[in-house]
Amino acid sequence: MAEVIPHWLTKQADLAPNQIAIELDNGNKINFKQLREKSQQFARKLAMLDITEGTHVGILSTNCMEMVIAIHALSYLGAVGVLLNTRLTTNELDYQIDDAHVKLLLTTCELKERALDLQMQTVCDYSEVNDLSEKQVELKKEIHLDDYFTIIYTSGTTGFPKGVIHTYGNHWWSSIGSALNLGLDKNDKWLIPLPIFHVSGLSTMIKSVIYGMPVYLLEKFDEERVHHALMEKKITIISVVTVMVQRLMVLLEDNTYPENLRCMLLGGGPAPKPLLEQAKERQIPVFQSYGMTETSSQIVTLSPSDALRKIGSAGKPLFPAQLKIQEDNDGMGEILVKGPMVTKGYFNNDDANHKSFEDGWLKTGDIGYVDKEGFLYVVDRRKDLIISGGENIYPSEIESVLSGMPQIKEVAVTGKPDEKWGKVPIAFIVKNQEVDADEIISYAQSKLAKYKIPKEVYFVHSLPRNASNKLVRSKLLSLV
Repeated sequence: MAEVIPHWLTKQADLAPNQIAIELDNGNKINFKQLREKSQQFARKLAMLDITEGTHVGILSTNCMEMVIAIHALSYLGAVGVLLNTRLTTNELDYQIDDAHVKLLLTTCELKERALDLQMQTVCDYSEVNDLSEKQVELKKEIHLDDYFTIIYTSGTTGFPKGVIHTYGNHWWSSIGSALNLGLDKNDKWLIPLPIFHVSGLSTMIKSVIYGMPVYLLEKFDEERVHHALMEKKITIISVVTVMVQRLMVLLEDNTYPENLRCMLLGGGPAPKPLLEQAKERQIPVFQSYGMTETSSQIVTLSPSDALRKIGSAGKPLFPAQLKIQEDNDGMGEILVKGPMVTKGYFNNDDANHKSFEDGWLKTGDIGYVDKEGFLYVVDRRKDLIISGGENIYPSEIESVLSGMPQIKEVAVTGKPDEKWGKVPIAFIVKNQEVDADEIISYAQSKLAKYKIPKEVYFVHSLPRNASNKLVRSKLLSLV
């Protein structure tokens, strides 16, 4: 029999009704009692549109209070939220909507016109749902941890995106594992600058309800607004990716963050070592982590006690999680993970499920190694590996080295087809100061083996990034 817990929002509203749940940068706030009431009202209005248990509801939305309310409303009906990336093309969204069997699409007023271009019969913005009357239906009082809660699509290494199923249990155990590692403090306030339609933003929103913790919600990442919030709004934890830390450090200048900021949780891929060392020198509490959509956010995190001692490591698996390396000849290999926060599979995709799971272990597609003390070091995505003349070249290693040049603001490396070597590394540079390609090559030659030296250097105004500001390496060659 599946485990059952009280509905988490109802429970938190009973325990701490007046505790702030969500705070916006325009000053608007909502407590847990109000969040429960608004979510239950929205649920009864959705019921007027025949949204019932098991119905798949698409959400095409930027971060806002209404989006949070809508997601909790679906949980009161037992419906499944399909969270859609607002930066995708019409064709990409149509594919996901069809593949996920979406019955209703919820959106914002600003995105309504775009949503109407999609292959969807029923599209409503939040205000249209709020204008409906309420249907008297019985709302969920309990949560079955095995039930589906959300589906988020992730790009596969090949072919079409895959719909990652998250159960309530996946989110529950992700929250518990994080708390056991990072600890909980009565003054905690977590800043969300990442989209809720990505797993990092969504998982923080759910942690808020499980922990009884306020979140400070931004519509999107804006370094000026994030910097202001970190300096003035008593933020204790923020989830970030590398480029965010780089931009925030520029704004910080020679200042320091308030003492209440205890954790910058860094994900989204291996971070350049020079950046981590700069953060250490400036007493910025950056903790590397490792996770993916399939693991409901972080599954490996560097603990506060090891953050300075193990720079470059993603840490150890969270308490409920396991990790192992399928080693290749060089001691590195594919990272496999297992635990109650790991998805049970992809929606409507038996082929991907067969390829990605092995005796309960998820094959992540990432390459890494574990040191003698059990700390994980993530090297790169297997699909990003450059094999040049039989040698393995990891783009993140070259990026980490080149990011040590003060003239370089951002750097990205990918493999370019080559008749002689199969592939060769090439670099794309966003300049901080004036620098030429010869200087960059010379710097690389002093720190890297000859076969790892970029064969070409391209200067660009910006690098291709997704909505979470993660580098989209697959789009680099189109800049040539």
